[in-house]
Amino acid sequence: MHLNFREIATASMILFAVIDIVGSVPIIISLRNKVGHVQSEKASIVAACIMVAFLFVGEEILNLIRVDVNSFAVAGAFVIFFLAIEMILGVNLHKDEKPETASIVPIAFPLIAGAGTMTSLLALRAEFYVENIIVAIIINIIFVYLVLKSSSRIGKLLGSNGLGVIRKVFGVVLLAIAVKLFATNINQLF
Repeated sequence: MHLNFREIATASMILFAVIDIVGSVPIIISLRNKVGHVQSEKASIVAACIMVAFLFVGEEILNLIRVDVNSFAVAGAFVIFFLAIEMILGVNLHKDEKPETASIVPIAFPLIAGAGTMTSLLALRAEFYVENIIVAIIINIIFVYLVLKSSSRIGKLLGSNGLGVIRKVFGVVLLAIAVKLFATNINQLF
């Protein structure tokens, strides 16, 4: 085992910023208002399973199509960069379909374990030990579960301005992470 607190903390922060569950509170509240109940436990467990499975199978899929992890990490840096731009500037570069029910599909995937999360997981795998990433996933899923359970209280407490500030701060953190990820992996491609 290669448990490393620095790697766990860094991976946790990256996943926290990419998942952006606090920034998704308005979406969760809207879903809760439409259907009455959000399945917090089920959504959290399914999202964790999707992320851990992709952490292991994702690299095999890349090998099958003959793409190395460093190339995927550079591509992931671009995805994370654009996610950060969306968060900082408040623009939508990618349009998702509006979910009709608050079931596993809109919450666990793609809200929690979406494209940015999957890309980040494989990019993290290029730099960190798998066991540290798994611990980071577990930490984030616990936090996601707590936010899902108390989303209406968080929304009232922070208000729309507070949620906007948090989203922009994590957008800047995510932007810095994208630049570092790009710089680290681009050298290994040449």
